[in-house]
Amino acid sequence: MYSKKTINRFNNPKFAGEIKKPDAIGEVGNMKCGDIMRISLKVDNDIIKDIKFLTYGCVAAIASSDAMCELAKGKKLSDALKITDKDIAKKLGELPPIKYHCSVLGTRALRDAIKNYKLKKKK
Repeated sequence: MYSKKTINRFNNPKFAGEIKKPDAIGEVGNMKCGDIMRISLKVDNDIIKDIKFLTYGCVAAIASSDAMCELAKGKKLSDALKITDKDIAKKLGELPPIKYHCSVLGTRALRDAIKNYKLKKKK
């Protein structure tokens, strides 16, 4: 059902955890399946210097969160906003159709964190 890449990310996530004193946090959930993703960012000169996730959910949700973090780390905020659910699914070696929504949650959580960072910065 899941690719080896997905299982490996689930068993050995590189970006799981929280950043102490993050510059921004993004959180999204899916009422249907119960998945919740929380992303924390450290940003310097509009570049994502560090990114971590806490995800309550299935194998695909945790693996998608980890893949999304890898894709976003080191990118300018404007480039990170261009990461798509398809990019995440590709990084995982594809996802079963019924689990594809997990990659969508990953992009939504990242966008929420970036939006919150920009709002904080304006104040």
